[in-house]
Amino acid sequence: MRNHLILVGVIVFLISSCATSMTPIEVNNTLPALTESRFISQAQAEEAVITGRGKYLVRGRKYNAPIGLTVKDDLRNGAKGIDEWVKIDGGNAYVLISFNWVTVAIDPKTYAETTQLYLEFDTMLYE
Repeated sequence: MRNHLILVGVIVFLISSCATSMTPIEVNNTLPALTESRFISQAQAEEAVITGRGKYLVRGRKYNAPIGLTVKDDLRNGAKGIDEWVKIDGGNAYVLISFNWVTVAIDPKTYAETTQLYLEFDTMLYE
């Protein structure tokens, strides 16, 4: 019984000590690898519109990713949602406008936070 309690304590500690967000560079380096849709920077998107190589389909789409066990799981869930919206919109690319991990719950016993990833992005048709 005592070993069981120690194991539960270690698991709670590990989960509560996990990072609850990523830096902008980490997101920019990780998200494109997790999506099937093409990741376009805001500068590339504006240039594509000006040159006729791309057009916005939906601007300012907001998506709350399902909560994952880790921040990478959150990002993986967000990538899946982005791909689904890009497909629904008839596009093939997206422009990440903003992202934010928001605390949605705090365990009163351990003070471990549960966070959820909120994304805002534009969908595009890009040549």
